[in-house]
Amino acid sequence: MYNLILFTNILRVLDEKGMSKSDLAAKADMSVSFLSDLTNGKANPSLRIMERIARALDTPLPMLLESSDLDQDSLDSIAGGKMPQSLPNGYVRICATLPASKAFVVRKWEEEARKKLLEKNRH
Repeated sequence: MYNLILFTNILRVLDEKGMSKSDLAAKADMSVSFLSDLTNGKANPSLRIMERIARALDTPLPMLLESSDLDQDSLDSIAGGKMPQSLPNGYVRICATLPASKAFVVRKWEEEARKKLLEKNRH
């Protein structure tokens, strides 16, 4: 299931950047056929390969793995049932692309939330 999220995001970023699979393959130092197999779900990438792709796309690897253009029902369907929640009720994980000034504020919110979660887990 996570491969599908990765591949969907790779293709989305390629489109956003106006890059072809050939461009990405050259920047990530891999063959176009291997990259095509990856994006068509015919191969499973190692962490090293995923890192090379993320670097070549100038995109943080977590952004390629944690977010998806697919809605939650579609992701649940692909996974064969409800995805387990790794966060307690009342917390939601999101990914967003923001201007630096807004990202600063969001990072502060995240730090506060992490502190609260750590305190909650200690008790």
